[in-house]
Amino acid sequence: MTYKYQMLPLEKVFRDPVHNYIHVQHQVILDLINSKEVQRLRRIKQLGTTSYTFHGAEHSRFSHSLGVYDITRRICDIFQRNYSQEKYGKDGWDDSHRLVALCAALLHDVGHGPYSHTFEHIFHTDHEALTVAIITSPETEVFQILNNVEEGFPEKVASVITKTYANPQVVQMISSQIDADRMDYLLRDAYYTGTEYGTFDLTRILRVIRPYEGGIAFSMNGMHAVEDYIVSRYQMYVQVYFHPVSRAMEVLLEHLLDRAHELYQEDAEIFTFHSQFLIPFLRQDFSLEDYLKLDDGVLNTYFAQWIEEQDLILSDLAYRFLNRKPLKSITVDSSENPLLIELKALVEKAGFNPHYYTAINSSYDLPYDLYHPEKGSHRTQIELMQKDGTLIELSKASQLVSALTGQGQGDIRFYYPKEMTQQDSRNSDLFDDYYQAFAKHIRNGALVEEKS
Repeated sequence: MTYKYQMLPLEKVFRDPVHNYIHVQHQVILDLINSKEVQRLRRIKQLGTTSYTFHGAEHSRFSHSLGVYDITRRICDIFQRNYSQEKYGKDGWDDSHRLVALCAALLHDVGHGPYSHTFEHIFHTDHEALTVAIITSPETEVFQILNNVEEGFPEKVASVITKTYANPQVVQMISSQIDADRMDYLLRDAYYTGTEYGTFDLTRILRVIRPYEGGIAFSMNGMHAVEDYIVSRYQMYVQVYFHPVSRAMEVLLEHLLDRAHELYQEDAEIFTFHSQFLIPFLRQDFSLEDYLKLDDGVLNTYFAQWIEEQDLILSDLAYRFLNRKPLKSITVDSSENPLLIELKALVEKAGFNPHYYTAINSSYDLPYDLYHPEKGSHRTQIELMQKDGTLIELSKASQLVSALTGQGQGDIRFYYPKEMTQQDSRNSDLFDDYYQAFAKHIRNGALVEEKS
């Protein structure tokens, strides 16, 4: 018996608050879970700065990765039991692809770094490319484990991440409009943030999921469960992922890392004694080994040390981030509004560098995006399978989803120091004229021409 088909003598289970038990039957999956690259995900929060808003959101990318694996395992079980190729021919499921799907599901986020999206923006990293590198680089434990399955197996798993794997059913399990990744993070994020509107009927969706030659579809009689999923995703983006305070903390983090990057260019010695693991990124020359040394705890330790630095901007931003002192924000109709120039000037006159203490942040996402071939790229459509086996795209059958299709949900916000509008946080009236001039342009949390 080869490693590829080696089953555990006794099934391993992980107790999970979302899925109850997560079942592991394959030795390779257990070995991957125990690899240092996957264990590192325990030290990276799934939702980054969101825990500064929803204090329960301390869950890790490790627990999410296990959840995605388990949903994928359940889908494979359903497909093999009910829709195998032996029963349905080319439209059925070929279970020889199971292990590739399970490994890709478990490893789909292994390339994420600390405070992932903010870190990526500052240091120009790409978590998907790094995921592929971790899977395919001979120096990683993940590669060694996968390569023991069979030669070329790491590349097969990586091709699911890059969406080039030959079987579209496997690709769509991991990455599509309604996939194991999204289904787990919506339920998991809703659970840990305490937001009930993020839940949906996973059991029903798995009951109506169907393979076909071109990918994955859902039985027509399960349309309302899929609608519920779409609405839940919409609500989570509006209420959680786009929350203005979480974004305020992201802005602080981005400006803090940006300041460190600027200071490194001026005097690299500043970071020699306390930020060794970050130096390859500050100089923009890092290896995979360098990347895997980083996690949320490493960065937070450096931030605590930066509070003691002589540079007042670096010190203050680190203090504000670690101690949850978010910037305030107002909504604006456009990032090009000329009044924003005036507000930035007032912030500068009040003693704050506007480059580091103001920001314009827009946050938009499509809760459901149709396939538009003329655009050159698209997210996979959600297909409903009718009784005769023909497919109909979801928004064509659902008035509810049709109403949401293509509707961007988000806002544009101008961020500024809370001192500009909170008198009790100011130690002096030296800048009162600037504060008052600033406040004239704010009403009900939005930018206005001037208070009457």
